Amino acid sequence: MILLDGKALAATIHKELKVSVQQLHERGIEPHIALLLVGDNPASLSYVRSKSRACEQVGIRSTVLQVSADTSREDVLDIVRQWNDDPAVHGILVQLPLPPHIAAEEIIEAIDPRKDVDGFHPVNVGRLVLGLPTLVPCTPAGIVELLRRYDLSVHGKHVVVVGRSTIVGKPVANLLIQKARWADAVVTICHSAADDLFRYTRSADVLIVAVGRAEMITGEHVREGVIVIDVGINRIDDPSTPKGYRIVGDVEFASVAPKASAITPVPGGVGPMTIAMLLHNTITAAEGTAWQKPLFP
Repeated sequence: MILLDGKALAATIHKELKVSVQQLHERGIEPHIALLLVGDNPASLSYVRSKSRACEQVGIRSTVLQVSADTSREDVLDIVRQWNDDPAVHGILVQLPLPPHIAAEEIIEAIDPRKDVDGFHPVNVGRLVLGLPTLVPCTPAGIVELLRRYDLSVHGKHVVVVGRSTIVGKPVANLLIQKARWADAVVTICHSAADDLFRYTRSADVLIVAVGRAEMITGEHVREGVIVIDVGINRIDDPSTPKGYRIVGDVEFASVAPKASAITPVPGGVGPMTIAMLLHNTITAAEGTAWQKPLFP
């Protein structure tokens, strides 16, 4: 069984990205990402800080702006517009979720799609579906890069995606059905309407799980030799640990790993790859090649 070490792979990618950043510096370009946090959600604040630290480590300038949870929709839009108009800002990220009075879709659509380093703008989503060069959502991009770098081909394989979110499920399915040497898979998307989840998951050559339910996929759900990509990050109570909790995925690692040919750990699997792809997208945006480079080499 291969443990797909996203943390180690992300460290390798960071070294490669440092070289790209240095090349941009030599051209007089300082890659710069602006991150907006609305409110003080602890998890969101932690995510933003992690992203900012990773940017600084590879030489990308990061600006973090935190505003109160009662900031108006128009004020948030004004911040986005200012960053759109600032040539020194190459990437814009608005941390989700937003407070209930602000529609995330409206804010995302206000971002210049060439600065949309999250890859959520409808223009970038459309380009992804069409297989055109674009800024790819970071977690799906990280999954594909993980498979590529471990030389795990999905060509002609049955990939089952559990979860249909616009952040992971739908875009990773669209990536893996592309007619490309790193994709060309047969993809099934499962969700809450599936009459028999076991029927689908047991037929998977590659199983990608992104539903946000702790350890819902067990050894009974998978067949021998499956490749498992666990996107979930869930906190469950555990009095035996110093913090009183532990982090687990959407997959029950203990029962699934013995049957898998390859599997991601949680933490240390997909999460670090997501941040690595955010850095990659920021550099691509700074280069001005977001709609020119192929999705993957």
